[in-house]
Amino acid sequence: MLLKHTGLARLWLLAGLGLAACLVDVPAAAAQQPAPAQGLTILVVDVAALLQNSKAAKMVRQQIEQKRNEYAKDISHQEETLRHERDTLQRQQASLSAEALNAKGREFQQKVNELDRNVQGKRQALEKSNADALEKIQESMLKIIADIAKDRKANLVFQRSELVLFDQGFDVTDEVLQKLDEALPTLTVNFVAPVAAAAPASSGQPQQQPATPPAKQSAKKKP
Repeated sequence: MLLKHTGLARLWLLAGLGLAACLVDVPAAAAQQPAPAQGLTILVVDVAALLQNSKAAKMVRQQIEQKRNEYAKDISHQEETLRHERDTLQRQQASLSAEALNAKGREFQQKVNELDRNVQGKRQALEKSNADALEKIQESMLKIIADIAKDRKANLVFQRSELVLFDQGFDVTDEVLQKLDEALPTLTVNFVAPVAAAAPASSGQPQQQPATPPAKQSAKKKP
């Protein structure tokens, strides 16, 4: 059995050294006494599989995807409105003075920047909501793993991703999954309200704006 962690190898090495020391200059009476048992029980858990296959995790993904689609529709509507405004402004270029065109161009750019900040705020809200929900699953999962380790008197518990090769008999992922589904069959995501990112601080210097709006500026964004 090949283990990735050198710490475990050192444990076996130290155990071997301790045994060798006991065989040197030990009185016969003491040598006849059985050495105290030093069992090492190992458990392996595939945490990634649990966060992928548990009932609660599947529910979280479904809710997050639904909310993402809602945000995407709202953003798509705002993008369409900006495209119409851009096209209208382009048609007015010949009839507007340079000053009026610049003013409208600055106003349009501010709307584009605001949409960018809204998209960023929605993305961050989704990430926070998803992270909070997964944290609840992990808390329940760790409690179940700790209980199993206690029942089996396990000394070490490894994540599956941290090991290169191991005896499949050490793997308790299926048992953890069953208990996790029983303990947490459903989970409702507590969605964080999106907050638009703050606009960049002004440097105090007037920014030069183009006299015309961007020709074909794409506002296609997803949270």
